[in-house]
Formats: sequence, C-alpha cells, structure tokens
Amino acid sequence: MMTVQPFKVDISQPILDDLRERLARARWPDAVDGAGWDYGTDLDYLRSLADYWRDGYDWRAEEAKLNEFTQYRAEIDGVGIHFVHERGRGPDPLPIVLTHGWPDSFYRYSKVVPLLSDPARFGGDPADAFDVVVPSVPGFGFSDRPHEPGMTSVRVAALWARLMTDVLGYGRYGAAGGDVGSMVTQFLALAHPESVAGIHLTDIGFYFLNAGQPDLSEAERAYVASIQQWWMQEGAYAMLHSTRPQTLVYGLTDSPIGLAAWLVEKFRSWSDCGGEVERRFTRDELLTQIMLYWVTGTIGSSIRLYYEGSHAPPSIQPGQRIEVPAGVAVFRDNPIPLPRAYAARHLNVRHWTEMPRGGHFAAWEEPELFAEDVRAFFRPLRLR
Repeated sequence: MMTVQPFKVDISQPILDDLRERLARARWPDAVDGAGWDYGTDLDYLRSLADYWRDGYDWRAEEAKLNEFTQYRAEIDGVGIHFVHERGRGPDPLPIVLTHGWPDSFYRYSKVVPLLSDPARFGGDPADAFDVVVPSVPGFGFSDRPHEPGMTSVRVAALWARLMTDVLGYGRYGAAGGDVGSMVTQFLALAHPESVAGIHLTDIGFYFLNAGQPDLSEAERAYVASIQQWWMQEGAYAMLHSTRPQTLVYGLTDSPIGLAAWLVEKFRSWSDCGGEVERRFTRDELLTQIMLYWVTGTIGSSIRLYYEGSHAPPSIQPGQRIEVPAGVAVFRDNPIPLPRAYAARHLNVRHWTEMPRGGHFAAWEEPELFAEDVRAFFRPLRLR
C-alpha cells in the first residue's frame, strides 16, 4: 500500500533556537598560522560563516523558497520518500527523475527545476518541457532514515521505479543524476530499460568498473591513474564513510560547526570556484544545504549509504553494458576528467558534451548549461 501526502517544510522553532545557542557557544580549535585550506577547512573562513549563520542567515526565508516547490511524501515498500514534483508547461512534457548525491540533497536541483519544467519562461521551447521529479534519497533530508542494513544504490533505484510508475503513473520517463545519483540512475536503467527513455549523467560513478580491462587506451590508463591519485589525496572521507561511519557522526550530529566544516570543504574542493567557495555559492546557498542535514538530523543516515554500498556484492560487472541511451556532460572542473571511450565501455553513449566551466555540483553551479544539455539529449528520445 502506497500513500501520498502533500508536504511542506516546517521546522519547529526549538530546533532553530537550539542551533543558535550551539553556534554562540562553539568551542573552536587552533590552526597552523597561514595554513588556509591546506590542512582542511580554513578556520578564519569557518568563523566568518558561523557568525553569519548565527546572526545573518534567515532559515525562514529559505524555508519559504523551498516551499515554492510542489512537494510530497510517499510511502513505498515501507520507506517514506520525500520528493518535488513540478508538472511541465508544454504540449507533451517528458517525465524525468533527478537524483542527487552527497554532500548535497534535493536542493542540488533547485535552480534547474523551473528551467526544465517551464522552458518557455526562460526563452526556450515549450516542446522541451519535463515533468520534473526530484526525490530525497532515503537517509537524506525529509525522506525516512533507514534503520536496517541494505539501503544501497540498487535499492534506491528500485524505489524510484515504483515512485515513477506505481505512484506517479509514468510508463516511460527519463532519468539523470550525479555522484551517488549517477549510480542510482544507471541501476534504474539497467533494471528497467522498458521504462527508462534515456539517462543523463555528469559523471559515471563506476570509476573502477573497467579499470582492469586489458585493452585500455593510453588516455583510459591515464584516467584510471588519475582516479587512483585523486582517491589517495581526497578519498579519506569515503573510506571513513564506508568503514566506520558511526564513529564520525557523533561529532557531526552534535556540532553544527563540525558539520559545516565537513561539508563546506567538499563544496570548495569539488566545485569550479578557484579556491574561493563563495565565487560559486552564496552563503545562504551553502547554509541551506548544510541546514537540510542539520534540521533533519540526517548526516549519519546519509553517509551510511557509502557503508551499505561497499559491503554489498557487485551489481554490475566489468564488460556489462547498460543499453539505454546515455548522455554525458563532462563539466570542466569535476575532480576526475572522463574520456568518452571509458564511459562507452558500459554505457550506450549517444550524446557527449565537454563543458567550458562547472564542477561536481553541475546543476547547482551551472544550471543553464546543465538544463540545456538535458534538453538537447532528450529531444530526439521524446517521440519513441
């Protein structure tokens, strides 16, 4: 039995009062003089952000902006799923489900929802309109927090299939995602090629899937080497998430400063910001993303997705292909540049775009570029 209820974000005032008190009495660490961001999140920057969070940031104003989206919660196979559902304004909107990753949330797509659902409003063609569905992955934000093991990307994809077909009644739809959302999107296409018209990705997710193939080109071998180097330099967070997440989340759940430090460092490192995170995101945007973890208490349940994935048997094998048409948009400063040939080893690549700017959080950083690429990829797939 699946029930669907309208949803509005409405955080109780005591949660906000408690946050302000915690920010006011934060216990700050020391730092190496002049270290900047070399050792991790910069102390001076975080102090400044925390001051604004306490005395300048207006959650109620941001909450009202979130509530401009049409939102619901559905009970699917015993899991409560929060999702945005904006109907397209055009002659025949194509449904599309957009899946976020970590350390973001459904908010990653807040700037592209209107661009995709109502292109004519922004000078586009109404024939490119989508019915846009943006769910919160279980364990994130306003979806349920799983309390049993097994909430992998494969399981999330199965929930999305039921959401799109059984709850919303769509027989055919597109899918797009990045980060964890890339894997969810690909598993959705792998399991339901009869329903998924096409998949649009900003990274391939399965970085090492074909790394051991004997016929890798020089460019592909360089790509695999760059992945390995990146994980050695930047991947400690994922190792901790995948092995001992519970140890970490006590501090992140209890301290808003600790939570902000853990997340902001990634927004800076993985975006096309040139080392200045506020070149890409305003303080309000950064804090709203952080608040969606804080006010829901979901930082622990969000990172458990890494543990579940790393302890599950492989769900796709080297050499296995996903035959649903795929479009890939490679944003210039996504941390790991991707050669087309490597993606094509397991994807039916029909559309490939190398973007002049943007990073890991493509839809958040460059919403116009992202939306136009999604429109272009799905345009020839609409009539099938």
